[in-house]
Amino acid sequence: MSETNSSPVASGTGGAPSAEAAAPHRYTAAMAADIEARWQDFWDADGTYEAPNPSGDLAGDADVVARPKKFIMDMFPYPSGAGLHVGHPLGYIATDVYARYQRMTGHNVLHTLGFDAFGLPAEQYAVQTGTHPRVSTEANIENMKIQLRRLGLGHDKRRSFATIDPDYYKWTQWIFLQIFNSWYDESAGKARPIEDLVAQFESGERATPTGRPWSELSAVERADVLGGHRLAYASDAPVNWCPGLGTVLANEEVTADGRSERGNFPVFKANLRQWNMRITAYADRLLDDLDALDWPEAIKLQQRNWIGRSEGARIDFTVDGDDDARITVFTTRPDTLFGATYMVLAPEHDLIDSVLPAEWPEEARGKDAWTGGAATPAEAVAEYRKQAQTKSDVERQTEHKDKTGVFTGAYAVNPVTGTRIPVFVADYVLMGYGTGAIMAVPGQDERDWEFAEAFGLPIVRTVRPPEGWEGEAFTGQGPAINSANDEISLDGLEVAEAKSKITEWLVAKGIGEATINFRLRDWLFSRQRYWGEPFPIVYDEDGVAHALPESMLPLELPEVDDYSPRTFDPDDADTQPETPLSRNAEWVDVELDLGDGVKRYRRETNTMPNWAGSCWYELRYLDPHNADKLVDPEVERYWMGPREGQPHGGVDLYVGGAEHAVLHLLYARFWSKVLYDLGHVSSAEPFHKLFNQGMIQAYVYRDARGFPVPATEAEERDGRFFHGDEPVRRELGKMGKSLKNAVTPDEIAAEYGADTLRLYEMAMGPLDVSRPWDTRAVVGQYRLLQRLWRNVVDETTGEVTVVDGEPDEATLRALHKAIDGVGQDMEAMRFNTAIAKITELNNHLTKTGGPVARSVAERLVLLIAPLAPHIGEELWRRLGHSGSVVHQDFPVADPAYVVDETVTCVVQIKGKVKARLEVSPAIADAELEALAVGDPAVVAALGGAGIRKVIVRAPKLVNIVPA
Repeated sequence: MSETNSSPVASGTGGAPSAEAAAPHRYTAAMAADIEARWQDFWDADGTYEAPNPSGDLAGDADVVARPKKFIMDMFPYPSGAGLHVGHPLGYIATDVYARYQRMTGHNVLHTLGFDAFGLPAEQYAVQTGTHPRVSTEANIENMKIQLRRLGLGHDKRRSFATIDPDYYKWTQWIFLQIFNSWYDESAGKARPIEDLVAQFESGERATPTGRPWSELSAVERADVLGGHRLAYASDAPVNWCPGLGTVLANEEVTADGRSERGNFPVFKANLRQWNMRITAYADRLLDDLDALDWPEAIKLQQRNWIGRSEGARIDFTVDGDDDARITVFTTRPDTLFGATYMVLAPEHDLIDSVLPAEWPEEARGKDAWTGGAATPAEAVAEYRKQAQTKSDVERQTEHKDKTGVFTGAYAVNPVTGTRIPVFVADYVLMGYGTGAIMAVPGQDERDWEFAEAFGLPIVRTVRPPEGWEGEAFTGQGPAINSANDEISLDGLEVAEAKSKITEWLVAKGIGEATINFRLRDWLFSRQRYWGEPFPIVYDEDGVAHALPESMLPLELPEVDDYSPRTFDPDDADTQPETPLSRNAEWVDVELDLGDGVKRYRRETNTMPNWAGSCWYELRYLDPHNADKLVDPEVERYWMGPREGQPHGGVDLYVGGAEHAVLHLLYARFWSKVLYDLGHVSSAEPFHKLFNQGMIQAYVYRDARGFPVPATEAEERDGRFFHGDEPVRRELGKMGKSLKNAVTPDEIAAEYGADTLRLYEMAMGPLDVSRPWDTRAVVGQYRLLQRLWRNVVDETTGEVTVVDGEPDEATLRALHKAIDGVGQDMEAMRFNTAIAKITELNNHLTKTGGPVARSVAERLVLLIAPLAPHIGEELWRRLGHSGSVVHQDFPVADPAYVVDETVTCVVQIKGKVKARLEVSPAIADAELEALAVGDPAVVAALGGAGIRKVIVRAPKLVNIVPA
């Protein structure tokens, strides 16, 4: 960054003609617009916000690189065609203020912004209008850049990019291939190249699943074996199929009522071949490493709950009549095994079809609750599976819902009682947790109790409940009961001891083992859409997947005639996806030389989900033009490497909404750990500190039908609200175009200036708390800037009015208290209270009436510059400085003026206040005691009585105990 003597200062005019005549140099919206536009141009031309790297094409000033670094990030924005409303920039303004403060406190600050531009919104728009998604997306990006620039955000624009740039998604594809070509070595506790696993199979160090030598396996068989280990793999598995969108969805993209997050279409369970990421291999590390992160506890808790680590045992139940068929369950309460009176399989369980008898057993006949009225078990199960397809995982596990299910006609054998127990299919058991099968212990589980009562199944308590406990399951602690056979007894043991003893017995019998289970499922990574990153994968004639070599990246997204996925009747679950890419035959069917001669291949026609590009974008900010490496190692270590207090490294501050607690944040952490294991980065975590900003809300006005009316047209009359003559009701909600209550930053900037908007958004309340927007209140911050301007510039002549004399002591105290408080607030991101302290100082200067001392005015400008950078630059230049205010030192408070000159000391007798003394904050105990006992009011209150004891708590309290 260079300092220059060329000044963009020009006189503002602004205001109505009458105002101009009275005060032609008053700070008005017109003047603000002029100042802001000129300084934005200056910053761009000067490279004011460019942060140098230690090496590479962005290497720069060695002195700046030697400073402490700060990498500050916002969550990726998606460039919507609707543009920004005033709620969107809240986090962007906050990180900008914080970044500016860090620059002024001696840091090399990396702060920039890119665009997350693949995904459904642009594609849906393309489907509706025929506009190519790239065209509409790039137009939206340009519009958003204009809006953000107007806010005066200090981004290093050299580092900006969009995920749709081929130069960017080349590396998204490259990372996918690193994951595809890796496996998780449990013994090493990390990912390793797949070649290492192949070498183990080849040498015989590791046996193949069938025991056959590796050399005897066909290419297809080898691919299947490796697919069982790869961190990115394709498999046939139950997925969330959304016919209305024509694509499958990750669990996190399905709402609690079983519908798509986008479009609100029904979602069904279907078995399809899809790409997955083996994120489950990292479950322990994803949990354990949370402890070292500076994240909100609520977000950590959500991740812990989503990962869902639980300790227990796996137990095998033999299917009655078939000793080779086993149902394996995972349970956290193996001590309750004696109370297992039936079993339940998830509707998707692959064992169901193999255990179904041809006819109903005698015990089931006449029990319509068990059979669903079906003629055979196969018919009953098929019908029930159809019903289960329409429910989401969350809906299926809703507490206290009516339990549904159907008997399979099969029985299993309880391994400790020898009892035949019926096997049911029920939707309250999920294939995605444990083994997809449970041993049902109704005495100790509320859901099992409800199911047992609905189907007339036995209930055996295995934990003694409190006296008088009747009519429901007991899930608490207590001694074991009804838990003994000829070989083992748990009776009388507490839960922990009973669990340990039964697990040892199961292991000795070869029918169980102690194990750890996770709720986390592998990440479904395929989408049947057009607008996403193509997979760098091709298939040979045997269907074996091959990775494209790096030299063939990026594999660019081809043109297609129709962007629409094939969608279906939203309620038709019996459909299959058809991707737009499959319609471009020339692109799909290709001849390639992958190192063993030219062969014909078929490309993967799914695309990556929109989360892919945001899993690693922090790394691209570091080294955005590197065409040869993901990131220069020296650059990555400098900005993100581990350091004191940050053992896993990562971004110093990451600001965004709490809604990404699981999706984006968990996925990004997974990718970061794989890249770390493979030696590509030094940071095992992407984001060290996370801050969730609140939401700016706005009033919504609804008519009698419940439809929103334009908020700007609603009027309040006698405590009621009207749209014209029609009464409307007011409620607080989100801000948005659909609710007709959106306010754009452009509107506010035009009326008051961008600095006023910035100040208002930061002053509305604590940054992490949601707050209502009130356009009428914006004027308060506008007036602050006008008073600040007036304290430095004569509104009539435009001349600077500051003087070189020394300020009085009261002003010095006000100044240094403000400097001390604002600095602490800036560091802690308490921008609302920082603004309050600046306002208090500015008001003090206004009330003194005379010219402001230069030393005070300059420091006041430096205090407000991070918050209102345009007026900060303008006043700094008008005060005679040539360099940008951006790189000036933040003021430092003089401790002598921060401490109050006097404090009030309360003097009590028998606990009652008798006097108040104004004393020095540094007063000694003995001096304070002497002052207190000699005070006339204290002497009068004692009335001649002696003093037995004096308790001194200098400087604020003296307690006198009379004799």
